Amino acid sequence: MKKVLLFPFLFFACMALPACNPSDDTPSAPEANLPGQSENTGGSGNSEENENPENPDNDDALMENNTLTLTVNDRSFTATLADNSATEALKERLAQGTLEVRVDDYGDMEKVGSLGFSLPRTDRQTTTVPGDIMLYQGSSLVIFYGSNSWAYTPLAKVDGVSTREEMLELLGGKGSVTLTLSLAE
Repeated sequence: MKKVLLFPFLFFACMALPACNPSDDTPSAPEANLPGQSENTGGSGNSEENENPENPDNDDALMENNTLTLTVNDRSFTATLADNSATEALKERLAQGTLEVRVDDYGDMEKVGSLGFSLPRTDRQTTTVPGDIMLYQGSSLVIFYGSNSWAYTPLAKVDGVSTREEMLELLGGKGSVTLTLSLAE
């Protein structure tokens, strides 16, 4: 009789385990949609993968690189990557080819867009400054030209930028833009 009662209990316990996974249940920021985002897509940005026709042996050299190249409107600038699991996963993705992300202004302090995939999160309370590149909720890329205080996963810091004006100039001013991300060679 005990075996008969034990089986249904174990079955329901196993079925409930995925529902207990806290990784996606705990938001790191308010649930409000950002401008241009719909509830169903989670973001207005899109990502496009460009195949890397170069020698696959070069992938190891790219992975060792700690510099991200960002291009907006045919103008490129660099950022130094943080040292964490999110940037390692991003480097693995970028070793396959460039990534395009449409970013939109939000809150007169940042440009944000969907990566189209998730990266590992190591969120920590952070007060941003112009030039900070952060991961928000695991799948949104945020580039700051102003300041905000929230829980983010650091991705990179734009090289040589210290003011709002400098960052906005690199991003082509206000308005939606498409960023192309690649690993510097």
